[in-house]
Amino acid sequence: MLPEKIAAWSRRHRAVTLVGWVALVVVALLPGMLLDGESRRSTDPGESGRAQTALNAQDTFEPLRENVLVQAKEPGSRPFATDEELRRATEDLVTTLTRSGSVSDVRSPLATDGGERISADGASGLVGFSIAGGEKEIRPNFETASALVDEVASRHPSVRLGQSGDLSLSTVVDKGIREDVKRSELLSLPLTLVILLIVFGALVAASVPLLLAGTTVAATFGFLSVVDDFTPINSATTVITLLIGMAVGVDYSLFFLRRQREERARGHSVDDAIRIAARTSGHVVVVSGVTVVLCVSGLVFTGLDNFTGLAISTAFVVGLAVLGAVTVLPALLSLLGDKVDRGRIPWLGKRRTAAEKSRFWSATARVVTRRPSLWGGVAVALLILLTLPALGMRLQDPTPAESLPRSVAAIDVAVRTQEAFPGAVYPAMVVLTAENGGPVDSPALRSAITDLDRRIGETSGVLNKPVTVANVDDAVVVRVPLSGAGRDAEADAALAKLRTEVLPQTIGEVDGVEFAVSGRTASARDFADRVVERMPLVFGFVLLAAFVLLLLAFRSVAVALGSILLNLLSIGAAYGVLTWIFQDGHFASLLGFTPYGGVVGWLPMFMFVLLFGLSMDYHIFILSRIRERRAEGAVTAIVRGTGTSAGVISGAAVIMVGVVSVFITLSAIEYKMMGVGMAVAVLIDATLVRGVLLPAFLTALGERAWRRDGKSVAPERVPELSSPNA
Repeated sequence: MLPEKIAAWSRRHRAVTLVGWVALVVVALLPGMLLDGESRRSTDPGESGRAQTALNAQDTFEPLRENVLVQAKEPGSRPFATDEELRRATEDLVTTLTRSGSVSDVRSPLATDGGERISADGASGLVGFSIAGGEKEIRPNFETASALVDEVASRHPSVRLGQSGDLSLSTVVDKGIREDVKRSELLSLPLTLVILLIVFGALVAASVPLLLAGTTVAATFGFLSVVDDFTPINSATTVITLLIGMAVGVDYSLFFLRRQREERARGHSVDDAIRIAARTSGHVVVVSGVTVVLCVSGLVFTGLDNFTGLAISTAFVVGLAVLGAVTVLPALLSLLGDKVDRGRIPWLGKRRTAAEKSRFWSATARVVTRRPSLWGGVAVALLILLTLPALGMRLQDPTPAESLPRSVAAIDVAVRTQEAFPGAVYPAMVVLTAENGGPVDSPALRSAITDLDRRIGETSGVLNKPVTVANVDDAVVVRVPLSGAGRDAEADAALAKLRTEVLPQTIGEVDGVEFAVSGRTASARDFADRVVERMPLVFGFVLLAAFVLLLLAFRSVAVALGSILLNLLSIGAAYGVLTWIFQDGHFASLLGFTPYGGVVGWLPMFMFVLLFGLSMDYHIFILSRIRERRAEGAVTAIVRGTGTSAGVISGAAVIMVGVVSVFITLSAIEYKMMGVGMAVAVLIDATLVRGVLLPAFLTALGERAWRRDGKSVAPERVPELSSPNA
């Protein structure tokens, strides 16, 4: 086998292999340290993408708008229009901001036309302004304006002055992402090391997979700094790549290292044990890695550049993990010899070195194989029961205020502002351009915008005020507040009304003018629509790729189809648990989130693609061990294969769950959903599916599981070495 030949070469040329790996990592990191290229920006799909493209074509950019909510801190105060302290604070704020020169286009609720900036209940006012200056001045001017708002607030202690807006929210989101990336880095390495120490019982053996996984992730990040010039690699992709890289890198090393230890315990020499491990576990690692890469490649069919970037980053990190497992790992193990078991942990080291079979899973497999229909049926019924909540799953992306906790000041202000002025925090952005590419502004367009403003006043409660208009070079941008919470059904209905009724009947009546609607609601809606549209194509590709690879690996149609069915059951159960927890709000206080009535729109497809690939690790590993022992009899092979592989699978599952659980500790609800969903799927996969359903399935099929074209496929041969050495 090719993995065995590659491992043999690496073992004979240890110095070249290890130096080559270090050189690869260094070369990968150099572009990120030496080059300072501009990262490629992602483009939204659909109409919001057209609006974004039209704005990007302008020489300048759309002014960033900020809002300051003016409210009395004590409830039960007089209305804004008659409360002298609220009016004094508003006047002070407007005067201070105007004089600063850091802002422009200040809009006040005290102005003659400012009635639309007083809330419907009359208790709140809204001051709006744009951040002045060019690209380099935006950030300093924003900080100056924010400091002035705080200054004015300190002069009026009984008044709440809370700022939120384009830059305020993007700043806290970016800060949250940076903190999440830092937290994931700090937690993933020590957590993985602790689990590896428990699994291996020796410091050196635990450090080898961690070192290999760490260098794999580092090299991947280096390569992605080049890829980022052509395909967007966002912060979420970085976090996901880090944790996936650690999980698969450690898993692949674990498969190889545990098999090598097992063969050493049988009396084989170090090099012979490495050869057997390369032939068996090395082959499994390669097949698993190829499966993961192919499955994740299905994301490319969405046509979404962020998913394309995620597919590329996952392919890089998994490909490098496979390469390291079949080259660097054999070289390291050959170099270390029995020193790999040094640094044994008391009470763990002696027990773990032999890599013995699991008594629990061996006993479980015996029970299951005696009555496969009963236990298989119970397991299927349980998984279907767990899947049922997924039938009511609502795909809905959270707004920043729903994603991050209200303990963040800007998020709390955004929630208050949205309550007082629906749609003001997440307005629709209508981008108006000329068909001929020239300036779009004209008397006819201004008249249509006035008509649009009138229509919005007539549809109050669906499309809201205040409406703002800004020129951006040749384009014009109109901000229209939408009803709803930004990403709920009410906001989607308001967006649809704006796109299909109000705009065609106003702006659409002006010859030569094109319009496209963007904004948080629109971009999230268009993204979700694209995901739903392409989902059958992605799912079909993943299922076909998995089937072909399993068929090639095991030469059995029954095994390939059965494996896919088992994976679908475990993923369905994970969907159900995810819906029950996050959409229905169970364990919200324990996990630190506020339910918003939905599940992130892209997560089910992402989980399907990733989990279908990752779960094949365990599946292929245990099937390979069972196939090795087929000559001993079908039931005996299932029991022994399950028992001997259980230790590795349990260790790998614990590591995988531990690593993905880091997501749960992060601040954004999207990461928490991903962590819980993946952890549940891996746990179900490594226990109920591999320990009960798979033995039941193979027992029920008997020799038919290994037949191809009516002929029984010969069992895989493991080399018998004539003179094993202790």
